[in-house]
Amino acid sequence: MKWKQMAVGPVQANAGIIWNESKEALLIDPGAEGGRIKRKVESLEIKPLAILLTHAHFDHIGAVDLLRETYKVPVYLHTYESNWLSDPSLNGSKLFPVVENISSKPADHLFEGEGDMKIGSFEFTVFETPGHSPGSVSFYFQNENIVFSGDALFAGSIGRTDLPGGNQKQLLKSIHDRLLVLPEHTIVASGHGPTTTIEAEMTENPFLNGFSL
Repeated sequence: MKWKQMAVGPVQANAGIIWNESKEALLIDPGAEGGRIKRKVESLEIKPLAILLTHAHFDHIGAVDLLRETYKVPVYLHTYESNWLSDPSLNGSKLFPVVENISSKPADHLFEGEGDMKIGSFEFTVFETPGHSPGSVSFYFQNENIVFSGDALFAGSIGRTDLPGGNQKQLLKSIHDRLLVLPEHTIVASGHGPTTTIEAEMTENPFLNGFSL
């Protein structure tokens, strides 16, 4: 399988695409620039099967409806943020004057916990990683050695916790219990910025050094 990220929108959130040899694909956090994402999908000659959302902040959902309607695919989101897609005050777009209010249709499927999932030939694990937002999740593709961590864990940093529903203690616990236990060579494809590895964040991330439960 192959994957790539595209930095999109005014705050450069990473939209992810993962696809296999059969040209099936999953779209992760299509936050903006739906036309550009669509052109990339077409250039790769792949067929999206679903849209996965790590959480429902505006910079991760802005192109959801365009791509959902274009490819007739379902959207997956954690149940704790089931009403965020349609509410600009919850998804944060109302709080940023440089961004238009963003409102999308409800998700088609809601994660109500964590565990293994299969969509088409894709097998992955959903981890609940709240703290940046109540319904934040991470998608771990073990066979591909990569975790899409949303805005939980970044290269050298962690997600902000000053938005509604944020909780830094909870976020640090999520990172410790769900992400840092993954194999050290696991690639971390974050919601913003460059990729990193679990090993690098265990040893170099100043927000995690000295963390104790």
